[in-house]
Amino acid sequence: MSTYTLPTRATRPETAPRTAYLIASGDLRESANTAGWETQAAMEADVTKALADLGWSVIRANGVDPATGHGFISSQRMGMEVFKGIPTDAPLIVAEAVWQYSHHVLAGLRTHQGPILTVANFAGDWPGLVGLLGLNAGMTKMGTDYSTIWSVDFTDEWFKNGLREWVETGHITHDASHVRPLPALPDSPEVALGRALGDQLLEEKAIIGVFDEGCMGMYNAIFDDELLNQLGIYKERLSQSALYAEMLKVPDAEADAIGAWLIERGMTFKLGTDEATELTETQLRWQYKMYIAALRIADDFGLDAVGIQYQQGLKDLVPASDLAEGLLNATDRPPVTSRDGSRVLHEGRAFPHFNEADEGVAVDALVTDRVWTAMGLIPDNTLHDVRWGEDYDGDFVWVYEISGSVPASHLGGYDKAEGWRQHPVFFPAGGSTINGVSRPGEIVLSRVYIAEGVLQADIFRASVVELPAEETQRRKDATNPEWPIAHVVLHGVSRDQFMARHKANHAQLVYAPDAETADKALIAKAAMLDRLGVKVHLAGDVTI
Repeated sequence: MSTYTLPTRATRPETAPRTAYLIASGDLRESANTAGWETQAAMEADVTKALADLGWSVIRANGVDPATGHGFISSQRMGMEVFKGIPTDAPLIVAEAVWQYSHHVLAGLRTHQGPILTVANFAGDWPGLVGLLGLNAGMTKMGTDYSTIWSVDFTDEWFKNGLREWVETGHITHDASHVRPLPALPDSPEVALGRALGDQLLEEKAIIGVFDEGCMGMYNAIFDDELLNQLGIYKERLSQSALYAEMLKVPDAEADAIGAWLIERGMTFKLGTDEATELTETQLRWQYKMYIAALRIADDFGLDAVGIQYQQGLKDLVPASDLAEGLLNATDRPPVTSRDGSRVLHEGRAFPHFNEADEGVAVDALVTDRVWTAMGLIPDNTLHDVRWGEDYDGDFVWVYEISGSVPASHLGGYDKAEGWRQHPVFFPAGGSTINGVSRPGEIVLSRVYIAEGVLQADIFRASVVELPAEETQRRKDATNPEWPIAHVVLHGVSRDQFMARHKANHAQLVYAPDAETADKALIAKAAMLDRLGVKVHLAGDVTI
């Protein structure tokens, strides 16, 4: 007789008819979970009512924790434990009204056998839409089938019809007619340029420096070496502790010179004295040191782009990385010398930074920088969170925001930029944003992502539009007024088409001087990505 101790297989409840289980992936920062729970609970009540109207019941897979006061899944281990109580074949809803760390629930979602629905409230006060898109992109990357839907108040017919389709069939069908594969490209100077730049990258190769991977649970933002290396792009894996150590070596006088340069260019800062709630000179000095340190480490390793995770680890040590990131992404930026003072590092050039260590942004920023530079255009580019949007004067105008890492050129210059303190709920050590309103103009939008095991890219044409000051302020107040905002109108892509298709919480934005040049630059970018082996799709009204 064997004396081995065999594991006891866990039992799960049986799937009940016309019953869905509901979970909510949350933040790793308890301050954010606590602050966002009221909004989340209200959204869950609306979703539960909509299902009840269809004759369905909802079982919340975990209750509200009396110790924390919220019902978010707040760690990967907690997610695994919660999934033990969910029937593997049950209809499952992941409801998101706030930012969420996807890896908290990916283990359970990867092996779940029942139909999965992700749902968010279409609102700007909390970044539920951003969380939804990040989660969707993560499931797309790992090949997990899911459906997705969203609503302003969960009473509109479009939402109710989609929910009805899901409970009846396990799927929701969305309109994807705005997307088409990249056609055969014509012989043109732009196509020739893109292909030549692609050949150069494949032959000469490039290095992206990653200061720790996996920021904020963004599984979708981690690109395996086997995929990146096929593009000629390789990773230098760096530690944020090394960045912090280099910051400690930067003399105060060098840091203060960065601040003096910004003030001379007209940038202003909303300063106070309370470190806990206001922006201070001390916080700014740390941010200037980060900017200098990042460039010096990039010089040490011969990097072509760099990404700082920040949100885990560094957030508990130093102020936010966003100000440094925005400066790196700008062609016109404060000069930084090598340690011995003999060289100005990357003089006259933007140094691409991929915010939140998003490696999809890294590929996009690197390609964009090379194409725009070769065309004699200003290559300053940045990601934005796809935050929210509403109709205005006959157009659907998106609110694109990111936590402050926008280059000043997008705002019209440093004299149009303001430094505001980051919100204490998410940024306990504070730090300045580069706040402002993105100037009107023609842009190219894109996203590089993983689907079906390969790198793919969707490329759009869009415009940043100018809204009245009072409407801009209303939108900022409805989201994060301390962050830079872009009013974006997509060409030939509706709100729901975009939401159903977009495989990321981020979109990459770069300006062109006019519509004709934007169209040409888009072709060159598509040709370069295609030459690198990326599967390219055109979205909306794109002229080829």
